[in-house]
Amino acid sequence: SLLLSQRQRRKARGGWGWAVRVTPCDLITLTFILQSGDCCTDSGTMNIFDRKINFDALFKFSHITPSTQQHLKKVYASFALCMFVAAAGSYVHVVTHFIQAGLLSALGSLILMIWLMATPHSHETEQKRLGLLAGFAFLTGVGLGPALEFCIAVNPSILPTAFMGTAMIFTCFTLSALYARRRSYLFLGGILMSALSLLLLSSVGNVFFGSIWLFQANLYVGLVVMCGFVLFDTQLIIEKAENGDQDYIWHCIDLFLDFVTLFRKLMMILAMNEKDKKKEKK
Repeated sequence: SLLLSQRQRRKARGGWGWAVRVTPCDLITLTFILQSGDCCTDSGTMNIFDRKINFDALFKFSHITPSTQQHLKKVYASFALCMFVAAAGSYVHVVTHFIQAGLLSALGSLILMIWLMATPHSHETEQKRLGLLAGFAFLTGVGLGPALEFCIAVNPSILPTAFMGTAMIFTCFTLSALYARRRSYLFLGGILMSALSLLLLSSVGNVFFGSIWLFQANLYVGLVVMCGFVLFDTQLIIEKAENGDQDYIWHCIDLFLDFVTLFRKLMMILAMNEKDKKKEKK
């Protein structure tokens, strides 16, 4: 008890010559305890920690119509398919060497993407377009082969680190776009396209200059720009679906290219940092 009884206080004064001093803070604390009543009982304390978390509310997008939510499920299912096929393409280049990345694989992926874009979306052409999508993803994975071999030569642990980092970045920015108010990130379109044009010009110019600083700046700025594209493309897909565009295969291409470019940029950044560390140790 914070307060002594009157008898104990008298005894304290008479026996030992001192009195217990009660501060205003003690009175406030005691008043709070008395007024709390049942709140400090075991049952009251347990009620606070026994509250159930509604995980369904975490994945409830009330601002997105059910038809658009179904469309997004198809988009991300196709995206998962692309990831597996691209991984197979990278495996073919790095391990089996059956198909090598080069001009032919780059032209092949470009032709397949144009063919996919030129083929109208319908129920009759759905299987054909899915095949074109798989072929495009496979050749894109083959095109990642040289970068993967470079990172393996520097440090093989870069690959899982870069993939997990890319997956976390992509997931966080995707959820941010899904939970945000509709059309809140669409203003980024003009900024991102301008930045992408500048990055392209700097890459072409660096072919003649050969500046390592410009190359590194291109990597870091490109990583930030691609994070912005994840926000922009995700909300753009939602708006297109709300307006009746149900071409989930082409929408998957946008997100797949965002992920691949993010992965390539992050992988090269980690590889160059690891290479610099090895030089410093020497």
